[in-house]
Amino acid sequence: MHLHPPVPKTPYLGVHGSGSSSLVAGFVVERGAVIRAVAFAAATGTILGLVTWWNIPAGRGSSSDVWPIVSALLAIAIAVPVFQTWQRDGTPRLPYPVVHRHAWTGIVRWFAAWVFVAVVWMLALLLGELFALIGLGGLRRLLGEGWMVYLLTGAALGGAIGLLRDRVTVLTLLQRVVTTILAMLAPVLAAGLLVFLAALPFTGLAPMWEATRATTPILLCCIAAALILTNAVIGDTQTHEPRQPVLRASAMVLAGTMLPLGIIAAISTGLRIHQHGLSPDRLWALTFVMLACAYGTAYAVALVRRRTGLAADIRRDNLRLAIGVGGVALLLATPLVAFGRLSTRDQLARLESGTVSPEAFDWTALRFDFGRSGEAATRWYALNSPDKRIRVGAATALAMTTPSRFLPTGEPTSIDESRLIVLPRGAALPPGLRARLPHYDACFTYDRCAVLMQAGGHEAVIVNGVRVHLWREARDASKTAQWVQAPSGAAQLSETAKAAFDRGEVEMRTVTRRQIFLAGQPVGEPFE
Repeated sequence: MHLHPPVPKTPYLGVHGSGSSSLVAGFVVERGAVIRAVAFAAATGTILGLVTWWNIPAGRGSSSDVWPIVSALLAIAIAVPVFQTWQRDGTPRLPYPVVHRHAWTGIVRWFAAWVFVAVVWMLALLLGELFALIGLGGLRRLLGEGWMVYLLTGAALGGAIGLLRDRVTVLTLLQRVVTTILAMLAPVLAAGLLVFLAALPFTGLAPMWEATRATTPILLCCIAAALILTNAVIGDTQTHEPRQPVLRASAMVLAGTMLPLGIIAAISTGLRIHQHGLSPDRLWALTFVMLACAYGTAYAVALVRRRTGLAADIRRDNLRLAIGVGGVALLLATPLVAFGRLSTRDQLARLESGTVSPEAFDWTALRFDFGRSGEAATRWYALNSPDKRIRVGAATALAMTTPSRFLPTGEPTSIDESRLIVLPRGAALPPGLRARLPHYDACFTYDRCAVLMQAGGHEAVIVNGVRVHLWREARDASKTAQWVQAPSGAAQLSETAKAAFDRGEVEMRTVTRRQIFLAGQPVGEPFE
């Protein structure tokens, strides 16, 4: 049994690092302070590149943990307005109105830049279709190329960010418009949350666990919305505080409901962990709940202390909490916080103690969602567990190339012989391979499918008219044979190859190649 080969990491480090450095530079570079801004942008790009490098999947088919990357982006998003304020004033003091203005201006500029990107793409696609009407399809084909998508999107995004840098008045006006609109929504959310909390003594918490498994995400979204709308109402200075009693009352209600919602989210997350044990997603949910409760506690204290005058305390707490969240987010983005390893240890302890039976154990989740430690544990149990049920479950998950929850539903249970070509003619298909043919990553529902059996009957090449897959017969520790897709990846068929396949021009040839071998194993790609 084998693991899939590691994914090359250097391209991720370079692309993410240089791309994020360029974007950050577009926000922070100012005349007269270019060196400091470029150094800051390079540092943020290096951090994001390393975080991406650390969190690349263990092998092809493994799932990457996106939350460390999100944490790094959050830390950078918090650091940018703080750096802009420090760069502008040149002192460690951080006036809240200035930081607040930089943060909101950056948000408005970011979304406005993406609107510009969308307009550029609509215009480009329109021109492509226009020229295609007269038989000039070059532009349409060009816009479909992957490198062109990245090039045009990056150029449009960078151009928009640079263009908006000198439109401070426009950005300030847009910021006022956005915050005013959001403030008008505060009474609606405040009324809804107040009614929700008032109904809980009569309904209890049980209906929430029965209605959906997404209780915690829904509550966290409500807390985030309350946080945003509260700050939209109070503004960045006392002069921007609302005069209308409805808005002032809405801010008080929103500030007071965040902590109760956070406590309910904590109960929900705790119940899930108690029932099913730790997982990376549950640990991330617990982290977000703790941050939400921190904001809820600060806002509740400000409400109790100042009531109608809570805005000043909230602004002060916002700055402190933002810096704290930025530091925590940066820590969570590093390998020092190994949620996958902690979760793997907890789940295996539940299995060994009998808390969960081998039949009910989710080997697919351990294999794909728990990172390198989960995949390594799956391989170890597939080879070394004395319990056959555990070996079979682990080996089955290890042989998968895609989590079962991502597989298409309604797959056929048998292959239509009329569309199947087996080469050499008359070769017999092993039962295990024939059982795999109806699956999405083999013949599936394609009109024609060719299976080229290799000498010895332990390898086969499957050509389905779209891709070429190499399959091998693998045996686990119990000598059970399973046909699995080889880790070499699938070759995409060109249009010429597809046409040849449709004509039935399929053959197997023996070729001679030159390639480097180390300890008898091929390294790198063939030279010719």
